[in-house]
Amino acid sequence: GQVINMAMPTVVWVAWVAAQLSMFLYACNEAFNIRLYAVKEYGLLIHEFDPWFNFRATKYLAENGWTAFFHWYDYMSWYPIGRPVGTTIYPGMQITSVVIWKVLPWFGINMSLNDVCVYVPAWFGVVATTFLALLTWECAGFMAAGTAAALFMSIIPAHIMRSVAGGYDNESVAITAMCMTFFFWCRSLRDDNSWWIGAFAGLAYVYMVMVWGGYIFVLNMVGAHAIAIVFTGCFSSKLHRAYSLFYTIGTAGATRVPVVGWAPLKSLEQLGPFGVFIIMQVLEYCEIQRRKKGLTSLQTFKLRIASFSVVAAVLAGIAMLLYPTGYFGPLSARVRGLFVQHTRTGNPLVDSVAEHQPASQQAYWQYLHYACYWAPIGFMICLARISPIAKVSKMCGASEWWWNCRADAKFFLVLYGIIGYFFSLKMVRLVLLMGPITSALAGIALGAFGEWGVNQLCMMLFFLDDSPSKEEEATKEAASEKDDSDKSKKKVKGKNRGSGDSWLSESTRAQFDQMYSMGESFSSVFYESFPAKIARIVFAIFFVYYLRPYALEFKSYCHQLAHGMSNPSIVFKAHTNNGQVVVVNDYLEAYYWLRDKTPKEARVMAWWDYGYQITGIGERTTLADGNTWNHEHIATIGKMFASPEQEAHSLVRHLADFVLVWTGGGGDDLAKSPHMARIGNSVYPGLCPNDPTCRMFGFIDRQGTPTPMMERSLLYKLVVHGQRPGISVNSSLFREVYTSRYNKVRIYKVLKVSKKSRKWLADPKNRKCDAPGSWYCTGQYPPALKEMIASRISFKQLEDFNRGGGDSEYTKQYMSRMNGEAISEEDEDATIRYLAAYAPKGKSAGWENTELTTQMWAIIRNNDVRTMRALVKAAPTVVHVRAEDGRGPLWWAYEFQRPEMRKILLDAGCDPEAKDSRGLRARDVAAKGGKQPKGKGDKKKKKKN
Repeated sequence: GQVINMAMPTVVWVAWVAAQLSMFLYACNEAFNIRLYAVKEYGLLIHEFDPWFNFRATKYLAENGWTAFFHWYDYMSWYPIGRPVGTTIYPGMQITSVVIWKVLPWFGINMSLNDVCVYVPAWFGVVATTFLALLTWECAGFMAAGTAAALFMSIIPAHIMRSVAGGYDNESVAITAMCMTFFFWCRSLRDDNSWWIGAFAGLAYVYMVMVWGGYIFVLNMVGAHAIAIVFTGCFSSKLHRAYSLFYTIGTAGATRVPVVGWAPLKSLEQLGPFGVFIIMQVLEYCEIQRRKKGLTSLQTFKLRIASFSVVAAVLAGIAMLLYPTGYFGPLSARVRGLFVQHTRTGNPLVDSVAEHQPASQQAYWQYLHYACYWAPIGFMICLARISPIAKVSKMCGASEWWWNCRADAKFFLVLYGIIGYFFSLKMVRLVLLMGPITSALAGIALGAFGEWGVNQLCMMLFFLDDSPSKEEEATKEAASEKDDSDKSKKKVKGKNRGSGDSWLSESTRAQFDQMYSMGESFSSVFYESFPAKIARIVFAIFFVYYLRPYALEFKSYCHQLAHGMSNPSIVFKAHTNNGQVVVVNDYLEAYYWLRDKTPKEARVMAWWDYGYQITGIGERTTLADGNTWNHEHIATIGKMFASPEQEAHSLVRHLADFVLVWTGGGGDDLAKSPHMARIGNSVYPGLCPNDPTCRMFGFIDRQGTPTPMMERSLLYKLVVHGQRPGISVNSSLFREVYTSRYNKVRIYKVLKVSKKSRKWLADPKNRKCDAPGSWYCTGQYPPALKEMIASRISFKQLEDFNRGGGDSEYTKQYMSRMNGEAISEEDEDATIRYLAAYAPKGKSAGWENTELTTQMWAIIRNNDVRTMRALVKAAPTVVHVRAEDGRGPLWWAYEFQRPEMRKILLDAGCDPEAKDSRGLRARDVAAKGGKQPKGKGDKKKKKKN
């Protein structure tokens, strides 16, 4: 590379290259081994949720073949509707795994399909490391950068979090496909003869499309890079040809993936790169005409304006014709969430997923660690080569190596860093995308320092004599003569052309050349002086010495985090009260119980998260499989869980034979209950009247006291049945049949199951096929649920401008509430009227938990002064309402330190001397920081509960 001094002896150069190859092999070995912690501790086990669906799909492909796989309508998931897996899955990983499984025996290696799927993430972790090293080498121009990048990429947590062995998820293969696409794209721009490599970039992109929905990022990243090069005035036929090959091959292949179809030419998320493709064709046409007709700059400019005007008019006309037909697809909720405040997309289902929360600065340190410090240095090195500073240095006489050393590729890394950082800030899941770019930029910085340091140490080995040999001097002279010749040619060319390579005049350019030469000579003399050599050697030794402990710490940290990330979640280790470490396999055992103890045709209702495991491990039919593609059906499940037990049973009995819930605290179903209600309410607004965020479905305090709506719900009774005094399921409706050892899973048998509905659903004649004899036959809800299905509102997002219907006003209210904004007067009036109905008739209000106490507590906690004033005005006696513990609004106003609320309540006649069940006034509680002292009252209350 150019970073290293060309005077380095051949033997040292060979040793340095060998050392780099050794470090690269070491990185590959680390990339594989660091991902095997789960295999070593838990065996060859598939992890978590999505991987179980992927494994089940892989088994189906292996057992039934290609044709059956793409015509697979799965009735074991999303019951009774079913799921057309062949048209809703990115099949690349499944195809890859089956191919590997079938090829391995050719080499004498016999592995089960399960074992192959477990190892695929680890294997592809090595391949991703390799392509990232090639990408970095290509962009930087020297091998050490690629080697250093491989060392980072092999163990960086941002990549490991989605590629541990057993984590059989699309991202584990997709990052490899992404790095491969980016490498071929940058390689196609190296010189005028490398444009044909754009075809390989297109093929790699097709594989990316087959593997993961994140292909949209890859497509737009390449498109953004191409148009950015154009805007910097560096358009060339090389760029046109490379991008045209990439886009045509990539798009043609992408449209053949069933789940994608014609989206590249219809979706707003993908039309940008299509626009870049059109721009490239227009610019190339103008360039051809310029060369053919010898047009001047002004004539070329006019031709471009005319050409773009004609093309824009044609495209606008086509768009106007297609727009009314609904041809153009909307932005997806996830993509929209990247451009709105926080994570509010207007879709409670998308907002419920933890991975869609914004990333914090702590997340970057957690997943990137010391690479965070090196990456900005690499970023600045790349930026200096493509910024206006580099162009100025060109005009000032700097060598071509400085301002034109693979500048297009470096520009790509700069853009990737900026765009990747922006999107990862919006969604913590996308920190995954920062793994490769951070490793690449950090590799460039570390590699540059590494080569420089080796060069300095070489001087020490050769007694501080780094003067070039005769052969090297001859080589330098020849290079100098060639450089002078090139400059003279450029001058002649500039004179002939009139404007030259720069807007500077010849005299000004000559002055800059002289100044640059003087500066170069001065810096050279200073840099090559004996004291400078000593200082350089000392600094190089210090750098290596200082870096080593940090490198070891980085490696140790990454291994420690990798070990934590390798927890399969379906099985994990925990500490008992006496400190003993136990393996908790409640979830696995519960699914095995379903598989072994229930009829094969059994139907299981559970929250949508667990569907993949129910079908993959339990091998039983489930109402939802963990995907989010059918919002209305998930909302139906949410409604059944959030409804009162009797009402819920009247619905569940027509769809399920068993109900499975997660219990035991942590991320159990009670923790997810707000999402269940919000999602259900988005389709069934009557679930939480006039409250899109379902604030009435939750808990009153930190002790887990449920609101009345929560206490009546089927979910609450199933989770806490028999574990809290007075709480149990109706034995005539549900019967507990299984509780796991550590109380993590509970399963109930649904009693009085409708045989009529079961029979009706099992009849293929009651499915709707898209054509006679077709495989695509959608199931229907049984007639008994016709009234419920008719009452639901088909959910539409705010950005779904191409689809009619939908309650967009509901979505606006939801986003307003979630963002803490003021609600509309009409919505507020409805809420006030609803709560005022619960107001006591006088000052002597009974002590009980009601809808009013729940909402008053929430209003004061949220400091919703406007609603409180309106409520007090509508029903002044609400200030006297008291909860079961004797506390009321004034206590809560003191507890949450709401002085304005206190004033409203006292002005309305709230008694400041009133006492709660412990004999404390509101201001007494405030003096104790909102906490109640323990005493006799606690014992009485405990006995009462």
